Amino acid sequence: MREVEVPAGVIEYDTVGSGPPVVMLHGLLMDHTVWDRVLPLLPPGFTYVRPVLPLGSHRRPMNPDADLTLRGQVHLVADFLDALALDAVTLVHSDWGGALFLTARGRDQRVARQVILPCEAFDNFPPGLPGKMVTLVARVPGGLRFAARQLRVGALRRLPVLFGQMARRPVPDDLVRGWTAPLLREPGVRRDLLAYCRSALDKEELVRDTEALRGFTGETLVLWSPGNRVMPPEHGHRLARLLPAGQYAEVPDAHVLSMLDEPEIVAREMGRFLTSPPAR
Repeated sequence: MREVEVPAGVIEYDTVGSGPPVVMLHGLLMDHTVWDRVLPLLPPGFTYVRPVLPLGSHRRPMNPDADLTLRGQVHLVADFLDALALDAVTLVHSDWGGALFLTARGRDQRVARQVILPCEAFDNFPPGLPGKMVTLVARVPGGLRFAARQLRVGALRRLPVLFGQMARRPVPDDLVRGWTAPLLREPGVRRDLLAYCRSALDKEELVRDTEALRGFTGETLVLWSPGNRVMPPEHGHRLARLLPAGQYAEVPDAHVLSMLDEPEIVAREMGRFLTSPPAR
């Protein structure tokens, strides 16, 4: 893993390939390895960058005074792109929807195109049963560590309030153990995740910040999984209509983590989008 320093702290990231940058984000209590099945199937000619965001599975705690609220995390993504001097980025969203707000915050200058897999949007913060469960346990002393231990038990992990609605196929033990190890081991990581989970959310502001994507003129592929119960199917269509250069495609038989459920389809659709000539 490589490292880069941003105002909030040190961000680890992985990079492979060469060419225009494709930055692939992840969700809460996950890291870059959520993309492991898709990455080898993507087309050559691009630099694939996978940062580990401070969303609970990061190994390096952020600075104690870092703003890790939703608003702060949005700026952190922009700071990461700045620190690596990445331009004409294709930004890929999954599960966590905070980076959709780069346009609302006036910090999307380095982003040329976007791929939006099922993720939080509009007023769906925190999303569905899993999101509400994380918010609940974050308010209980020791709750996050307890939840992380439950995720390590396969039968419990498949419950709807954990990963049962996140992935149609069982999420492998080795992935989940890697995702939960920092949270169980490092108090600073728990502090960072608590700062995010306990941040106040204004539903009307969330909707406004999502709708600010009307100002993003780059091409965007909304690659939704209509069968998932966490990120509403209508949000995928709504995002595609909202974006001036939006297009819509589906990954059937997948839940939120479509890159785990159907990696071949996700890679095919992403590859088609990445290699297609820019629309005039």
